[in-house]
Amino acid sequence: MKISFIGGGNMGEAMLSAILARGLSSAQEIMVSDVSEARREYLSRKYGVGVTGDNREVVGWGEIVVLAVKPQSLAGIMSGIKDTFKAPQLVLSIVAGARLSTLCSGLDYRQVVRVMPNTPAQIGEGMSVWTATAEVTGEQRQRAGAILGAMGREIYLEDEKYLDMATAVSGSGPAYIFLFAEALAGAAVAVGLSYDVARELVQQTILGSAKFMTQSERLPAELRRQVTSPGGTTEAALARLQQGRFTELIEEAVTAAYHRAQELGS
Repeated sequence: MKISFIGGGNMGEAMLSAILARGLSSAQEIMVSDVSEARREYLSRKYGVGVTGDNREVVGWGEIVVLAVKPQSLAGIMSGIKDTFKAPQLVLSIVAGARLSTLCSGLDYRQVVRVMPNTPAQIGEGMSVWTATAEVTGEQRQRAGAILGAMGREIYLEDEKYLDMATAVSGSGPAYIFLFAEALAGAAVAVGLSYDVARELVQQTILGSAKFMTQSERLPAELRRQVTSPGGTTEAALARLQQGRFTELIEEAVTAAYHRAQELGS
């Protein structure tokens, strides 16, 4: 299938790479537009795809048109391409915060999918949450799901309101994990480990725990209790975390991210 990309940033490149790796399209079936000539040359050289600086040209090329631009650039880009779409083209937007109503109005087109991906998509371990307008056909949804599934896992939600909630969990979630890893490594250094050893311990512990959780049938709470021996080191550490309102702070953080996502989309 012929796929166009408007914007060749990191997330767009992650999707492009995944599409090629899974054989969903060939390099000859993909075209990318980007304002940066250096970026166009890089994508052409690395992936062998077609490139252009003309957004209208790239829209005319693809059966699926991926919007992968910065939110602050979206309005201007949409005004330049709004009269170029023709059914049965599918627009797939990964623009943060851009609601379906904004996209449909700005493009004057209604076969639109909105996606909330996250950064692990860049290594094929992403979590993409998406929704679509009523005008998107079953075949188009299958194609969208295949593309997003190439970047990791994907979940379709019928009601767009849930995307703001997902943004607060999976969209922003990697930053929560990175902050925890940063803090844990810092604590390891504080008790006497070298940073290199601390970093390796933290990274493998997070990776192994995540894999163990996905392969276990037990709930996270059960797994936590399994690790926590009465009177042991883990119990002492968890008690201190709860004294600092660890669980409540996580809930407050996710709520703050959710409210901000609502504000950005309004």
